[in-house]
Amino acid sequence: MKAVIVGCGRVGALLAGMLDAADHDVTIIDTVTKAFDRLPATFRGVAIRGDGTDEDVLRRAGADDAKVFLALTEGDNRNIMAAQLARETLEIPTVYAKVNDQMRAEAYAEIGIGTLCRTTMMVDALLVTLGLPAGGVPASCSCPKAARSSRWSGATSRRRSARTRSSAPATRSSPPAGATSRWRSTSR
Repeated sequence: MKAVIVGCGRVGALLAGMLDAADHDVTIIDTVTKAFDRLPATFRGVAIRGDGTDEDVLRRAGADDAKVFLALTEGDNRNIMAAQLARETLEIPTVYAKVNDQMRAEAYAEIGIGTLCRTTMMVDALLVTLGLPAGGVPASCSCPKAARSSRWSGATSRRRSARTRSSAPATRSSPPAGATSRWRSTSR
């Protein structure tokens, strides 16, 4: 499976490493080159410095061939913009965005974007830890209604049409001699 992850923070880097270790084709995008230092030394995927809300960056990263798109930055607006671009323009079948605002999470699920709301996930986890029933707040994982079989189901949808792929996938490059980071920018 080809996965594109926007945001190489703790969650994005850990997930990228795990998917890569499971032999999936992983591309991770972040605006800060130093963020790629969080990736495991064994990471064989592609790391691209660029803006995940920029269609050209996503196409150069090969996102239009991805089966999964995960927007995992620290900003709700960036995540939603990237996820909406992935869903509507690139027609990626499975799209998730990390969102902190529980009201936004439900609203974006209505337009076909799966959302992970860590606010409600944490509340649910604490309620369960305290021996209380979870679910006193809106769903912590809001998935598109068409694909929702439970509150933890995946966000999937049908592609609207067959597409041709015209942009070349991003290529790996080795860092220049003396570089302080293992990664270098491939954005323009």
